[in-house]
Amino acid sequence: MYMSEISRVAYYLALIEGILLVIFGLLSLVGYAVSYFGPFISFSFAYFGIVAIICGIIAIIGARSAATIVWAIVLIIVGIIGGGLGGLLVILGGIIGLIAVILKKT
Repeated sequence: MYMSEISRVAYYLALIEGILLVIFGLLSLVGYAVSYFGPFISFSFAYFGIVAIICGIIAIIGARSAATIVWAIVLIIVGIIGGGLGGLLVILGGIIGLIAVILKKT
């Protein structure tokens, strides 16, 4: 696999993750608006929704630079904070981007 292909895989994984996190965050906020389970459970859904949207936007912005060491580490941290399926994909994208950086230097 060429380096550009590895970087492209990291880009697509981070981009898909960002889109999924934004969608899940918006769905969580919609669930907060129609929730009848009590105030504390509703606030936890709203908190997750806001954090997921912010992490998704950061991942979408950083997806272009997934093959740089700084953005690869940022994407891994954003994936850990975002959690869920989208977080798992961004962790994989960040790790692949980090591997692409390491292989490029050798």
